[in-house]
Amino acid sequence: MKSNMKKIAIIGLGYVGLPLSIEFGKKRTVVGFDIDIKRISELKNGIDNTLEVTSQELNDAIYLSYTNQADDIRDCEIFIVTVPTPIDSNKKPDLSPLKKSSKLLGKILKKKDIVIYESTVYPGATEEVCVPILEKHSGLTFNKDFFCGYSPERINPGVKEHKLTNIKKVTSGSTNEIANEVDQLYQQIITAGTHKASSIKVAEAAKVIENTQRDINIALINELSQIFNKLGIDTESVLEAAATKWNFIPFFPGLVGGHCIGVDPYYLTHKAMEVGYSPDIILAGRKLNDSMGSYVACQLSDLMKKKHIDIADATILVMGLTFKENCPDLRNSRVVDVITKLQSFNCNVDVYDPWVNKKDAQQEYGITPIDTLIHGRYDAILIAVAHNQFKQLSLEEIKAYGKDKHVIYDLKYLLKADEVDGRL
Repeated sequence: MKSNMKKIAIIGLGYVGLPLSIEFGKKRTVVGFDIDIKRISELKNGIDNTLEVTSQELNDAIYLSYTNQADDIRDCEIFIVTVPTPIDSNKKPDLSPLKKSSKLLGKILKKKDIVIYESTVYPGATEEVCVPILEKHSGLTFNKDFFCGYSPERINPGVKEHKLTNIKKVTSGSTNEIANEVDQLYQQIITAGTHKASSIKVAEAAKVIENTQRDINIALINELSQIFNKLGIDTESVLEAAATKWNFIPFFPGLVGGHCIGVDPYYLTHKAMEVGYSPDIILAGRKLNDSMGSYVACQLSDLMKKKHIDIADATILVMGLTFKENCPDLRNSRVVDVITKLQSFNCNVDVYDPWVNKKDAQQEYGITPIDTLIHGRYDAILIAVAHNQFKQLSLEEIKAYGKDKHVIYDLKYLLKADEVDGRL
């Protein structure tokens, strides 16, 4: 470690902040800050409950320390903010974590310090929302006394082959000099290289459209799957045939949740409407994707009726609760929409997910996952998440959990079309 390297503080030690802290902590002094005392205690003991990093990786970060005390980061010169930016119940951006972090930093900010934001926001949020808070609580002047940067996170929870270091990093700064410094900072840890954007707004926009594009593409496929269902055509077979053309973009139908794809488009639409533009295509895609949970539940109900299985008081197994496979992340899981709709039909729903912390599920959604699966118990089985544990099950093993007469609905194409009663 070079003694002349600026000391870094990373604010927020979740799925984004912790891997970032570790990579920097291998090379230079870093203080990881989080308001969650339990989280800090676990990390100090070499435990990451997000499962994004191993105990060995935690140990490899020899220059990294952890704290929940603001005084412990006062002497840092670079602050990287990685707090969540969710949406509220009205699907409006909830910038309260970002505002609270900016207020905390404003109180300890010094001349020449740099604050870099990684949280997903709408274009302009860093300079229009965060900077005024930093100025107010520090008494310092932006781009004279202190500076800002923006470098959006691109981490996919649970995807080990695409980790922080091998995903190209977009960087930006509030002045040309700071943009260069921020870019050089990330070059220290990002082996895939960096892309220096022309402004903070450009970097903010680049991030938010990445997931908006994916959202719209998935919405199209979700709509096509509904059309094909009415036509009696298997969607996967159609996609396989279409994918033989070299320029066909492979997307698959499904529930669109998580902390990014199901959230980020609302940040862009919020800003678009604020400046007087109605983003019809984006909102239509969002509406369709948000409706998929109810659609799946209704499809399952129809299939049960065809088999003369009474939906009322039926017992249904939902396999998987996380927003994606092979990770414990429950944020904005749209499996919950399916469960809620099924419960409105007076169904009894058992949720099984080997990746989920039961207390987290109870706290987040009021759902208590079951510990073990029971043979011969279920009127319907819904495969909602493609965990490896579910992929390893044979058709016979899955069917064994059902009653003599039952329905299997496969959301994730884990089974063949002729092995299940329905799928997207």
